[in-house]
Amino acid sequence: MSRIFLYADSADREAVGGLLGDRLIHGVTTNPTILRREGLGAEAAADLYAEWTGRGAAEVFFQASGADVTSMEASGLRIAQLGSNAVVKVPATAIGFPVAARLAAADVPVLVTAVYSSAQAVTAAAIGARYIAPYLGRLDDAGVDGLALVREMVTLLSGTETHPLVASVRSPERIVELVASGVRHVTAAPTVLRAALLHDASDAAAAVFERDATV
Repeated sequence: MSRIFLYADSADREAVGGLLGDRLIHGVTTNPTILRREGLGAEAAADLYAEWTGRGAAEVFFQASGADVTSMEASGLRIAQLGSNAVVKVPATAIGFPVAARLAAADVPVLVTAVYSSAQAVTAAAIGARYIAPYLGRLDDAGVDGLALVREMVTLLSGTETHPLVASVRSPERIVELVASGVRHVTAAPTVLRAALLHDASDAAAAVFERDATV
């Protein structure tokens, strides 16, 4: 089995900083909605990038924006200029795909986000995107078997250089199901990532060990 990469899907400085400090995550994913939730805008990207890479993040994701190809590409290039650990997120839309293709052709690492179909996944691989981001929870909310669709994407992308980085993952159990399905990159809220560390039986065993260590 290849390595598993976990990411914090958050712009909460304290929560993300704690996960990075504890060396529990590979990187951080954001989008405009996540930034806004913390009272931040696109102008915060440089500061967040410096903070998180300084604490060990190997990849930091920010989303390009723009109403047309030219403006979205310019936004993506500004993100890429933050540094070698920056990955540009581009939406899986009629505007986003050409932008993703241009950025990938310029050797900019790209994630095509909000991927809701296998055809979009295949297209992202064809243009050289490093990642796609299917939204597992939102797929389920829409009445789609999200896990089955992600499994299909994993199969289709096997042998390519494009990896599913699954988002909207709402519980540790879903992380396990994804990894069992062949997914190696998962992003989730810090609360979900922290919950994955815990089990009542583990805590009980640790308490016994600690008691016996002090006898």
